[in-house]
Amino acid sequence: HLEGWLAGAWFPLAEWRTGGVRPPLPSGQAPGSDGEPVPDAQGADDPLWNYLIMPFISGIVGWGTNVVALKMTFYPLEFQPYFLKVYQPPEQPFGLFGWQGIIPAKAGKMAGKSVDLMTEKLIDVQEVFSRLDPLRFSKVMEAGMLDMMSKIVHEIAAKWLPPGVWARTPKSVQEETVLKALDEAPRFLSTFMNDIKDNIETYFDLKHMVVTNMVKNKGLLNKVFMDCGEKELKFIERSGFYFGFLFGVGQAFWWYFYQASWVLPACGFIVGYATNWLALKVIFQPIEPVKLGCFTLHGLFLRRQKEVSVLFAKINSTEILTPQAMWQSILHGPKKDAFQAAMVKHVHKFVDDMVGKLKFILDGLWGEVHFLAMKDEIARKIIEQLPAHIQLSYDYTEEALDMERTIREAMQSLSSKEFEGVLHPVFEEDELKLIIVGAMLGLAVGVFQLLVLFA
Repeated sequence: HLEGWLAGAWFPLAEWRTGGVRPPLPSGQAPGSDGEPVPDAQGADDPLWNYLIMPFISGIVGWGTNVVALKMTFYPLEFQPYFLKVYQPPEQPFGLFGWQGIIPAKAGKMAGKSVDLMTEKLIDVQEVFSRLDPLRFSKVMEAGMLDMMSKIVHEIAAKWLPPGVWARTPKSVQEETVLKALDEAPRFLSTFMNDIKDNIETYFDLKHMVVTNMVKNKGLLNKVFMDCGEKELKFIERSGFYFGFLFGVGQAFWWYFYQASWVLPACGFIVGYATNWLALKVIFQPIEPVKLGCFTLHGLFLRRQKEVSVLFAKINSTEILTPQAMWQSILHGPKKDAFQAAMVKHVHKFVDDMVGKLKFILDGLWGEVHFLAMKDEIARKIIEQLPAHIQLSYDYTEEALDMERTIREAMQSLSSKEFEGVLHPVFEEDELKLIIVGAMLGLAVGVFQLLVLFA
């Protein structure tokens, strides 16, 4: 009775496979309940376990392709194997013989996009730097200024005064000269810092700083995505198995009735493609919450807006937008000439204020040209020695700019659509590469199944 029921249930599928032609009843085969012969499926002679394990193999393929595709997204940081790097298209992960992680290969472009979106949505560079108090800045720099000014006064006096004059000058007079310079230094530094903070974009290129550092340290760019998207990356890996298992059930039925050589490779390709595609869609779609009965559909990443904002702000403030990185960019970056020109201008005024009424005497002693040259040399020495002392200001600069709180609060206040627009577009255009990598790995596993399990 069971054989007759199964024959009746499976016959329509068998008839579809044979194009409506019912083959003769093979020897020893039980007839169906309607008296008609039951045709063999193409996989009837295959061991049952082959079909039972197919959903699991498909699940492993989905999981494995997602894991490998994610690894290939982030690694290797540099093109490997390096000795086979004959040609690599600009900002592309592939070469003739080798691979570089998708994100590291596009580090400059992705970092540039990230800065553009950050300055549009999260921070106003001018407003952030306006929080610096020039008087407090000069106070924390006091020890450094004492050391710097003492050295510069002695060096300049020894060089520009007549030979031997400074050496024969009493120590008390030398110290009083240094103290006079130190008395004027706070006013000089606070005036200079007012100029810097009021015109920060003249002296500081935020985008250049971030892009340059990210290209040098591609692992840091990976860290931003991997830390902020840690839970979503784990979901992509695990969902590959679940989605792959479901596809595998359908694949087993398909293969049982139709065993063309292209079926398993095609199914592997579809599983690899679909599992990656579905995982990425679930992470970012729908952007706005959608009520479906007692369920609310919302992109997994978007649900974690507050949590991700905390992580994103922490990484940026402690490892990217640091006082050290910003001062290094101001002192040595593409706008350093503007910074140095401003320094020269303020040093000239500082020296004029320091010498006071003696300026006319010095002009007469040295001549105006030599007096200007002396002031230029003082400015050059301050520019040379400032990097050795600027670290004294790092703690105060970090406290005053308060980048972590600024980024966190701005990011948490964004709408779901705006929040999605801060991070997703940075790597959105490369999602297709991630999906294709998964599809090609799935295709390879499908060929393996065909050649090993069903040879």
